[in-house]
Amino acid sequence: MLCLALCAGCVRYRPRPLDPLRLEAEYRSRDLADPGLRAFVAASGKHQPAAWDLDSLTLAAYYFNPRVAAARRRYEASRAAVLTAKGRPNPSLSLGGGWTNSPESPLVVHFDPAITLETAGKRGLRILAAEQQAEVARLEAAETAWKVRGEVRGAMLALLVEAAEVDLLAAESRLRGAAVSLLERRLSVGEASRPEVDLVRAEQNAIEIASKEAEGRVAESRAQLAAALGVPVSALQTVRLDSALLDRPPSAPALDTAQQAGLVNRPDVRRSLAEYAVAEADLRLQVAKQYPDISLLPGYGFDEGHHKFTLGPSLEIPVINLNRGPIAEAEARRAQAAAEFLAVQAQAISEVEEANGRYQAALREVAAADAGLHLIQERRQAPLARAVAAGESDRLALIAAQVEGSAAARARLEALQRALTALAALEDAMAVGLPAMDKELP
Repeated sequence: MLCLALCAGCVRYRPRPLDPLRLEAEYRSRDLADPGLRAFVAASGKHQPAAWDLDSLTLAAYYFNPRVAAARRRYEASRAAVLTAKGRPNPSLSLGGGWTNSPESPLVVHFDPAITLETAGKRGLRILAAEQQAEVARLEAAETAWKVRGEVRGAMLALLVEAAEVDLLAAESRLRGAAVSLLERRLSVGEASRPEVDLVRAEQNAIEIASKEAEGRVAESRAQLAAALGVPVSALQTVRLDSALLDRPPSAPALDTAQQAGLVNRPDVRRSLAEYAVAEADLRLQVAKQYPDISLLPGYGFDEGHHKFTLGPSLEIPVINLNRGPIAEAEARRAQAAAEFLAVQAQAISEVEEANGRYQAALREVAAADAGLHLIQERRQAPLARAVAAGESDRLALIAAQVEGSAAARARLEALQRALTALAALEDAMAVGLPAMDKELP
């Protein structure tokens, strides 16, 4: 009956085989209109937008990306290890019996249980070490999530910049085509030369080639964004992205604010500190293991008609092995964890300083490009447009000014791309987005 009761409380194995073909079909059917994703976004306190911004795309990656799911499962496994640490030693039981040649009572029976009592708070220290290890796994999951967010951000910004470049190149190609048409008409009446027409046509062809190259980069960035999200490329064909960052990137924070954010939010700094706590807890556990556990050995026997009761503790005598080796190893691991934390902290400080300086310089470059574009539009294009409308200027001169403005707009887009790359490096160094400095790490 005892065996049946124990078996009834056991966990049963349930097989869950993986079907690669079914999993592939499920992956290819993923879409950003998924009802589960909508519920996940709503549970985070947001609403699925018409134009997807970085925050909403990050939530989609947290829902679909398999690396985030794997990191979450590793954390759950570490939490299960805490249950293991909370376990107490099971009592043991020795049963025996037989017959003797005694004429009085030939029956012999003995019943010897053993109960182990842990000393020196080993169980509590073991639980503490497991909980600290679970915290390390949680921060590793947060680090994985932040890296995935960086991949989403990089692919999204690249897609936005390259799509804007395609539009600028298409507009410039139309301008140069109009210039070619004007020059060909002038060539037909003898007011332009063939080399002049050929030069403008060659410039138009070069712009068209550059436009095709930019379209290829758009397709590549779209594939990279789909991979970062964990969805097929087909899921992004009708998705509209929020291009607010292309209008004006956020201002750079003060260096002290950036460094404080980095030291507080960076998951690698927090993980390194948690690893030190694990080493500290392990050292305390190894020190506690110097003290032996006690085993209580009550017993009962029936021998030759006599009832025999015994009670005696049993413990290991620590005269040869005092657990000095494991203690020394734990002390060395604690010293190593402390050194690694200082190294990670120093790296975080230097990365924040470097990224903040680079981003400030990139913002100044964008400001200079904005000023140059504004100057061309106000000083060149606007007066020429009024003069052409009044019949006082040549339309070809206006087209030349517009082409010059298009080149300035592309130069401004290149400066903006460098600024957004520097912004990404700064956000990675701080582990927090600049538009949401008060938000906690997801």
